[in-house]
Amino acid sequence: MWTYEKKLQFPVKIKNPNPKLAQVIISQLGGPDGELGASMRYLHQRYSCPYDKVTGILTDVGTEELAHLEMVAAIIHPLTRDLKPEQIAGTPFAAYFVDHTAGVYPVSAAGVPFDMKYVGVKGDLLADLNEDLAAEQKARVTYDNILRLNDDPDVREVIKFLRAREIVHYQRFGDAMRIAQDNLDGKNFYAFNPSFDKKGC
Repeated sequence: MWTYEKKLQFPVKIKNPNPKLAQVIISQLGGPDGELGASMRYLHQRYSCPYDKVTGILTDVGTEELAHLEMVAAIIHPLTRDLKPEQIAGTPFAAYFVDHTAGVYPVSAAGVPFDMKYVGVKGDLLADLNEDLAAEQKARVTYDNILRLNDDPDVREVIKFLRAREIVHYQRFGDAMRIAQDNLDGKNFYAFNPSFDKKGC
C-alpha cells in the first residue's frame, strides 16, 4: 500500500516542555476530529468505493493521516518528557499523568479515550464523501483552535503545516465528490452491488 520513509513529513523539533499545551494538542491524536479517526475512516471507506480514482484518493489521504498521527505523537512526547511532578501538578495534564504517566495515549483534550464511534463508514459513496469533507473541516477548526492557544514557535510551525494539509485533503475529497457525482448520476452505492436488493433504490 505504501513505502515508508523513516522520517516525519515535516520536522518536529520541540525544545520546551509544556504539559498544558500537550493536553490541548492531544485531541488531534485521539479526539473526535483527530488523525487516528481520520486514518481509520478513510482506510475503511475505501473498500466499498466503486471507483478506482476515488479509492486512490481515500488510500492516499488515509495513509497520510497515519503520518500525521505520528507527527502529533512526536509533538506530544517532547512536550511531556522529563517533567517534574511540580511542573505537572495543577495543570490539565495532571489527570492524564495519573493514568498514563508521560506515555502517548490517544485521548481527546477532555480526556475521553479514542472511540471507533468517531469513524463514519456508511458504505454509500456520497454519504461517506460528505462525511469526509466535513471531517477535514472539523480537523482544520481544531488546528485553528490549537493555534489560538499556542505561542510556542516550534509547535506552531508543525501545527500550521498539519492545518494546511487538512485544506489539501478537503480539496482532494472535493475532487472525489465530483468524480462520484459524474458517475453515479442520481444512483446510490447499491446500484453497483448486485448482491443488494435494488427495490426502493
